[in-house]
Amino acid sequence: MAERADARRNHDLIVSVAAEAFAEHGVDTSLRDIARRAGVGIGTLYRHFPTREALVEALLRQRFDRLRARAEELADQPPAEALARWLTDVATGSATYRGLPESVLAALRDETSELHGSCVAMRAAGAELLARAQEEGLVAAGVTPEEVLALAAGLAWAGDRSGIAVERLLALALDGLTPRRR
Repeated sequence: MAERADARRNHDLIVSVAAEAFAEHGVDTSLRDIARRAGVGIGTLYRHFPTREALVEALLRQRFDRLRARAEELADQPPAEALARWLTDVATGSATYRGLPESVLAALRDETSELHGSCVAMRAAGAELLARAQEEGLVAAGVTPEEVLALAAGLAWAGDRSGIAVERLLALALDGLTPRRR
C-alpha cells in the first residue's frame, strides 16, 4: 500500500528539521524539540522513527546517498578539483554527526543494513575520485580511500574544536597528499 502524502510530508519534514537540529546541537538533541520544531506531535515522530537511532540512520543514509551522487556529479571535473570538492563536502558534514550512538555504528558494520549499503556506495564513488587523482599523479599512489575518509573526518573534528575552517585544513592536507617531486 502506498504511503499517504501527508505521512510522507511529515517524514520528510521531521528528517529536515532533525538535520538542522543535529547540526546545531549534535545527535543528542531532544526528540521532543525536533517534533515541536517540525510542528508534529511526538507520537508522529515516533511512528516514523521508533528510536533516536532510526532517525540518525535515516539522516546518515540520506547523507551517504547525497555524497555518492555528488562524487558522480564531480566525475567529469579535473581530478584534483573533484577530489577536493568532494572531501570538503565529506568533512563539512561530518561534524553534524558527532556522538553517534553505538547502535548506528553497528548498523554501519552490518552488511545487511540499508545504512551499510549506502555507506559502501558512497565510499566506492569517492574511491573513484581518489583513483582518478592518483592516475594523474596528484595524490600519492599508496593513499587509500579509507585513509582519505579518516583524514576528512579528523579534519572536521579538528575544525570544530579549533575554529579553523575545515576548508583551510583540507587544503593543507591535500597539499600533503601530493607526491613530492625531486
